Amino acid sequence: MPDEFTRVDPDDAGDRSLLPLLRPPIRQNVTVRSDLDHVFVTFVRTIGIWWPLQPMSVGGDRARTVTIEEHPGGRVYETWDDGTTAEWGRLTVWEPPGRFVMSWLNTPEPTEVELTFTALGDTLTRVSVEHRGWEHLSDAQLRQDCAAPGGYRSGAYSGGWATALAASVAVIESTPTPDREASS
Repeated sequence: MPDEFTRVDPDDAGDRSLLPLLRPPIRQNVTVRSDLDHVFVTFVRTIGIWWPLQPMSVGGDRARTVTIEEHPGGRVYETWDDGTTAEWGRLTVWEPPGRFVMSWLNTPEPTEVELTFTALGDTLTRVSVEHRGWEHLSDAQLRQDCAAPGGYRSGAYSGGWATALAASVAVIESTPTPDREASS
């Protein structure tokens, strides 16, 4: 895994040289052809439609939907066919339509996910994810399987985020905005 991220060594205050991060955050982004407000609202409210539950869920074949409770402290969770819920994390920051941050409990130790939404124009928005906190996991935990074999070390989480973001684009771009509905 390439190490393109760096940090300042906190143990050597006199030496301001940069050292490579051994467990850099996962960063992915996509561009969506729609306005910022529509992208944010549709991303959050339709996650149960676009999130690839197979294979990216706790409940496997039992998982039916994903929900984000839209407020600080709100849960992000999946619901199974029998009504059971499995919590993925809690919103620690809720700043619509610009970003939200959540704890991520679907790793061997909790990590953190930040999603940011940036207007690139009137009808163009970048959605970025940063999944961080990998330094809290042991080497063995970094290799544990997630939805794909090999976990963080194999790039499975990076690939998973790329897949999820791509799935969101398809749904967001096909969901009518109030402007598109009015012109139809």
